Amino acid sequence: MSGQIGREAMRGLAKIGLAMLAAVMGLPANAEEPSPRATLERAIAAHGGEVWLTPTTLALSGEAVFYDRETGAVRSRADDYRMWRAFDPDRASAHEASGKVRIVAKSGERVLFEIGYDGETTWTERGIMPKAQADAYWANNFGFGVVRQALGEGFALHHAPSRDILGRETRLVRIVDLQGAETLFGFDTESGFITYLAFDTPRGFHERLYADFARLPNGWVQAREVTLLYDGIKSNTVLWTETGVDGPLDEALFHPPSG
Repeated sequence: MSGQIGREAMRGLAKIGLAMLAAVMGLPANAEEPSPRATLERAIAAHGGEVWLTPTTLALSGEAVFYDRETGAVRSRADDYRMWRAFDPDRASAHEASGKVRIVAKSGERVLFEIGYDGETTWTERGIMPKAQADAYWANNFGFGVVRQALGEGFALHHAPSRDILGRETRLVRIVDLQGAETLFGFDTESGFITYLAFDTPRGFHERLYADFARLPNGWVQAREVTLLYDGIKSNTVLWTETGVDGPLDEALFHPPSG
């Protein structure tokens, strides 16, 4: 009996010690990992709340560097890199084309590549892209926007083990869309910002690292540095210098080139 009383006393002292340590550190004594939903809700608030959650359009411009997978050398540089998006508020699939998009990469006056999607047809500077090829292309690239629909009906949110990303503690949440496709998001523990994204693609395991966050006057928070990797190999880095949210976009931006 005396041994049991001793063990109980030791456990009681341990609890008191932990509570005192938590008080010194300014933490609640029974701090628990927030739920995936709470983590996502905090991220939405950190990124600007409603303006970030339900944008109608987005226009980004900056520059980009593309790397050769085999040698690691710089393959090309785009000193003029632009993207326009018109969002689909009812998006339900994480890795399929949605809304409308156009991306242009130029070096001086030379077009490195151009690609667009008008809601039905995908096209490049060389003409219309066959649907099977287009579906694979967008599956390699679309993924971030699903975070805006993830609190809706039919989506599932699951914890993944936390880890350090870019030297910072990061909470990870798996978002499963209505088709069962999974996307892994990383949320900086201190700021709540989304700093990591990952999902399987036809091209390989795709990861993105987000950094250098800036807040616009309307509250929108934009990551100005984005690095893309496939199977752990860096593909390209984009540096956004200008951001426009909810501005008017000419529909002609998304039209396939004539001929």
